[in-house]
Amino acid sequence: MRRISFLSILFSFVFLASCSKDDDKISFTFLQVNDVYEIAPIQGGKYGGMARLETIHQNLKQENPNTMLVMAGDFLNPSLLGTMKYEGDRIRGKQMVEVMNAMDFELVAFGNHEFDLSNKDLQKRMNESEFQWISANVMNQLDNEVAPFHRMVDGKKEPIKGSYIKEISDEDGTKIKIGFISVCIPSNPKSYVKYSDMYEEIQKEYNAIKDQADVVFGLTHVTIVQDKKIAKLLPELPLIMGGHEHTYKDEKVGNTLIKKADANAKTAYIHRIEYDKKTGKSTITSELKEINSEIQEDTELKKIVDKWQDILNKQISKVVENPFEVVHTTDEPLDGRDTPIRSVQTNLGALIAKSMHHAYKGEVVCAFVNGGSIRIDDELVGDINSVDIFRVLPYGGSVFKVTMKGSLLEQVLDYGNNAAGTGAHLQRHLVESKDGEWFVDGKRIAPKKNYTVALSDYLMRGLDIPILHEKNPEVIAVYKPKEGESAYDIRKAVIDYLKSQ
Repeated sequence: MRRISFLSILFSFVFLASCSKDDDKISFTFLQVNDVYEIAPIQGGKYGGMARLETIHQNLKQENPNTMLVMAGDFLNPSLLGTMKYEGDRIRGKQMVEVMNAMDFELVAFGNHEFDLSNKDLQKRMNESEFQWISANVMNQLDNEVAPFHRMVDGKKEPIKGSYIKEISDEDGTKIKIGFISVCIPSNPKSYVKYSDMYEEIQKEYNAIKDQADVVFGLTHVTIVQDKKIAKLLPELPLIMGGHEHTYKDEKVGNTLIKKADANAKTAYIHRIEYDKKTGKSTITSELKEINSEIQEDTELKKIVDKWQDILNKQISKVVENPFEVVHTTDEPLDGRDTPIRSVQTNLGALIAKSMHHAYKGEVVCAFVNGGSIRIDDELVGDINSVDIFRVLPYGGSVFKVTMKGSLLEQVLDYGNNAAGTGAHLQRHLVESKDGEWFVDGKRIAPKKNYTVALSDYLMRGLDIPILHEKNPEVIAVYKPKEGESAYDIRKAVIDYLKSQ
């Protein structure tokens, strides 16, 4: 009996040892989001919400402890909350960093909108962050000196690198090192940012870490065309997790998958990966997960989100009584993305200008607003509430009624037309160009005639269009609305117009 017992124990030991032997295979998961500016659900609560995303995150961690939460750029700006003040300072993405810290984000890439912040504010956010940042082609340029961006960690500078390596292991002892490389699109030039050639830098970074990591992935914030070029340049990358377009992308170049989720966490990508050390191959199963109202919100994270939302709601309630009242429903997306809103006439820009015209009820012949004041960098579709309008126009401001000579009006319109690609490009109502000439309400502008138009107060400061200011002799009269009038706040003007339809 003792011999049988001993053999049983021996066989059990051998069996257990064989079960725990390193099989050279390891699985891990990436939860990817990109272009997230809103911490709370959007579109009337139907989609998005970081507390819902955290529920997904926690479920994935239970499924596989080797789960990483990553952000492929653009999260500090633009946001309505970021424009508001809290404890004496503009929030400027502070709410997002607090939420992301609580969610235990592992890694983020710089997006072009991170550089909407001043160098001082960006530094504050990086210092507050508990996650890693990477980008191979952006550097901090101050006083003619170029150095890596950095975080202050325990009183010491921690340089932001162009790559990141993490070692993971599983229960049977398989260990690998995962590498990440990143670049950012140079579409937001700032004096404190130096952009280097993205293709040269990402290839250089890959060459620098390819022998230090078992497998390398991309975490980028560039256009899909640029991601495809990177995939051709670095065919060894099994997966590029990207951002920037705001609508999901699912592409493949050679053996490289390129995945992008929808903006504002309307969707998130789940990448389940199995890596074989013997073959060096990655097997990737990607799932585009819709983040909607069917997903329960994580209780603890919701407390943080609610704290910031209370701050937001108090500010909006000063302008409109019911911030979450649905004021418009549309099946056609209203385009407020940065590139078109600053380059061409969009349906959202036209709607805003029409609302400005409506605010003066027949007292003006046309209306226009600078595209740069429209900061949502997204499309609106479905149910739209007052909060959404505040997201579109976070800085507010009044709609002025200005009487000016036709000759000045032509110059202003020419300036806006020639400024395509910048914030000075004009979104218009009842104004059109035909064969190089300007028409208002179907009639050609007469240079000597006076025209009364509705325009944003920002434009009358001469900042975007230098010739447009109150001291210009061709400006005949300027009416500034009083508090309580619809035109007093451009957001109220838009909301009032939509409710009237």
